[in-house]
Amino acid sequence: MIEVSLLGPPRVERAGTLVRFDTRKAVALLACLALADRPRPRDALVDLLWPDSDVERARGALRRTLSTLRAAIGPESLEATRDHVRLVKSAGLTVDVDCFRGLLAAGDLAAAAALFRGDFLEGFGLRDAPDFEDWSRNQADVLRRELTGALARLADQEERAGRLPDALAHARRWLSLDPLHEPAHRALIRLYALTGDRAAAILQYRQCLRTLSRELGVAPLPETTELYEAVNTGALAGTLPTPVSTTVSTTGATTGSTATQDEPPRTPFAGRDKDLHALRTAYDAIDHDGRLVVVEGEAGIGKTRLVEEFLLELRNNGAAVLAGRAYEDEATLAYAPIVDALRARLHEDRRWVADVPADALTEASRLVPELAEARPAVATDGPGAETRFLAGAWDTLATAVSGTVPGVIHVDNAQWLDEASLALLRYGVRRLAGRRLLIVLAWRTPADRSAVGFAGAAARGVGAVRRLARLGTDAVDELLATALPGTNHELSRRLYAETEGVPLLVVEYLDALKAGADENWPVPAGVNDLLRARIDRVGETGRQVLAAAAVLGRSFDVDTVRVVSGRTDEETVAALEELVHRGLIHEGALEYDFVHDQLRRLVAEDTGLARRRLLHARAARAVRGPAAAVARHLELAGQDREAAHVYAGAAEEARELHANAEALEHFRAALALGHEKPSALHAAIGDLETLAGNYTAAVRSYELAAAEASTADLPGIEHRLGRLWHRLGEWALAEAHFREALNLLPPDRPGELAAVTADLSLTRQEAGDAVGATDLALQALSFATASGDRRALGQAHNLLGMLATTSGRLDEAFRQLEAGRELAEQIGDLPGRVAALNNLALAHRAGGELEPALELAAAALGLCSEQGDRHREAALHNNLADLHHALGHPDETMRHLKSAVAIFAEVGSPHGTAPEIAAEPRPGLWKLVRW
Repeated sequence: MIEVSLLGPPRVERAGTLVRFDTRKAVALLACLALADRPRPRDALVDLLWPDSDVERARGALRRTLSTLRAAIGPESLEATRDHVRLVKSAGLTVDVDCFRGLLAAGDLAAAAALFRGDFLEGFGLRDAPDFEDWSRNQADVLRRELTGALARLADQEERAGRLPDALAHARRWLSLDPLHEPAHRALIRLYALTGDRAAAILQYRQCLRTLSRELGVAPLPETTELYEAVNTGALAGTLPTPVSTTVSTTGATTGSTATQDEPPRTPFAGRDKDLHALRTAYDAIDHDGRLVVVEGEAGIGKTRLVEEFLLELRNNGAAVLAGRAYEDEATLAYAPIVDALRARLHEDRRWVADVPADALTEASRLVPELAEARPAVATDGPGAETRFLAGAWDTLATAVSGTVPGVIHVDNAQWLDEASLALLRYGVRRLAGRRLLIVLAWRTPADRSAVGFAGAAARGVGAVRRLARLGTDAVDELLATALPGTNHELSRRLYAETEGVPLLVVEYLDALKAGADENWPVPAGVNDLLRARIDRVGETGRQVLAAAAVLGRSFDVDTVRVVSGRTDEETVAALEELVHRGLIHEGALEYDFVHDQLRRLVAEDTGLARRRLLHARAARAVRGPAAAVARHLELAGQDREAAHVYAGAAEEARELHANAEALEHFRAALALGHEKPSALHAAIGDLETLAGNYTAAVRSYELAAAEASTADLPGIEHRLGRLWHRLGEWALAEAHFREALNLLPPDRPGELAAVTADLSLTRQEAGDAVGATDLALQALSFATASGDRRALGQAHNLLGMLATTSGRLDEAFRQLEAGRELAEQIGDLPGRVAALNNLALAHRAGGELEPALELAAAALGLCSEQGDRHREAALHNNLADLHHALGHPDETMRHLKSAVAIFAEVGSPHGTAPEIAAEPRPGLWKLVRW
């Protein structure tokens, strides 16, 4: 018989004899397997317990630990395959956590509480495995909440049965586990009073008052104060009132509204028949190919309600729906609405995951790890990385809504979508062929940006825009007649005049009327007054939870808002039920959200600054989401230094996902908050601005980086400035920065010397100094060979190939350029690969081989578009236009030429006041042909 005890200090007994382990990792591995409800992947265990070891060493450590564990508990108790490991639970092996939960399920609360001898893995930890520590703490928190729920019910039962000493013992233990739990304080106050110990009851109230004030900064709830007053006046002594329910949620989440719960009636759907018919028509038109509909309108016009009614119809007819929502405060969080939508779909039904192609699932699991149990490593910066990612993510989204009838992908508040999500949706809209689905975007107008980016779908006949108008008088009449039967026409006209047909305002005014105002009610000046009147009816706990929800700034789950508000499970759940009942928030499949953003903003504004900072600090610890969301909470909490570091990390994450616009915002935020390495951040911003063609901003960023740089970092900044001026055709300025970089570089950095010398060589060549360029190119090759840096070596070969092409030595050119191309492919150097392909195309063109040149230039353009380098993309379009012209392709010539002109018009345009870059058009931009 093997007994595994994990409650309290871990302990394993075999046939009554204590089992000792040679390594703490064996105990940790046993705990992980004991609490798992299915076989655990080996890779997941390796990542959890040996995060800092290389893969082979970690796998070897796992094998040795499994051998130790097998010897300790017997081979029959451990099942290990090549990929998974499982603890075999049987009559011969018991785990106290399982026994505890089994007793709870059977209703034997006293036995369950007695079995709980301490916190999960009490006193046990692994310093080198932070993820295991987090997992262990989370498990301990969950089990502690389950115990507090059992103790609360035990105290309740014993009090009802008149066994007050036993009830007191359970209540004391309950409070010791959670000193902030106000219902536990109330139970003790009441029990002390009922046993005649009035002094202890008063002392308990004061302890409650002091704890809540110090830890949460809040006063006790009115019911606690009323109980204290009853004790003080003697009204409670000698009675045995029905206790206030002390049941605690053991799951941390509500199970939904009960059948007896009163729910606010839903406002009738009126005045949108034509709009609903238009959505139905777009959906019914789907045959083999998908379609797009953008629903536009001002705030409060009813976009969300219209789409909700439409989706309800489709769901009832068996359509799969993937629904997400964008938030104004999260416009810099890459892919956040997509991630939320996929997680909600997984919660609803995950059978569709089996139909997603394996490669696509691997890419999509970079966003939602739950999609794949064991996720292989994915190249994030190699050739084709962004294209693979977009294709995989889109395949996953489309498969998530596949079925016997067309599915729907819906994004509400799409005007606030982050740039990365917009890019993914645009990618999908261009690939609706063969996808039986409808994309519905609800877009608020006016907004900082319009939905014009999706206009191409309408032009191709697969998209449409539905602009919602305000409600007419007939619709307002209908709503008023339904809400308040028998009202006169004058009231309807007045309602229309005050709201101007904006559905949100109509609904709010109708609620005010139904709340008791007569026909001559003084209509509030704005919707905020109505919202405040609704909030005023909420109890103190509800207000605290509402403030925490507003600080989170988006939809929220029970556990997160509980931690941020500082309230207990029971209090949070009760508050959420009250808020839903009062129509302030609504309950979704996984999360809650405010009924509209105006209410969220109003609650946030009405929360004092000190309180908001406290809540944001808690939110930063509680939120399990993108790093940028954590950084935002730290910033609003006044913790600037920590926020700056997290923003910088978020920027790097965004760059890996090719979300350059979001990366820029995060880098700038880190700078604004006083990051300790401003030079590195300015340089990173300059790199991103250069890719986007914002050269004035790039120069400014590089100059700021140089001003802040250390002596060791300054050569790299000078090198960047030189390359930027080279792009602009300013050979003298480029050479000056390259030579300064060479002057600053010490001899022991040959790789950097090679890179700078190569760029200087190309600049001398463009300036007409062929001899000097050749000498510098040979120096660059020598430096690169000495360094062993394959990137520098590839650049040197590329440069020598360009020079050979210029001098007419084409055989030498092809040899050097192919060597550069091979090195770039070996190390995943995307810019180097683009350069080699472009220069090979130019060499073939110089030799009169136009078809191979065309193929190579087209391949270079595809990779360059993926990289996001706008200037080089324009140069490649220009080169392709020349090739098509030489081949006699007038249509293709004009297409590429127009693309080149359009991009050249964008890049290099002034975005500031840097004196070096003039405001007039720069012909030097067109000089970029090779690099």
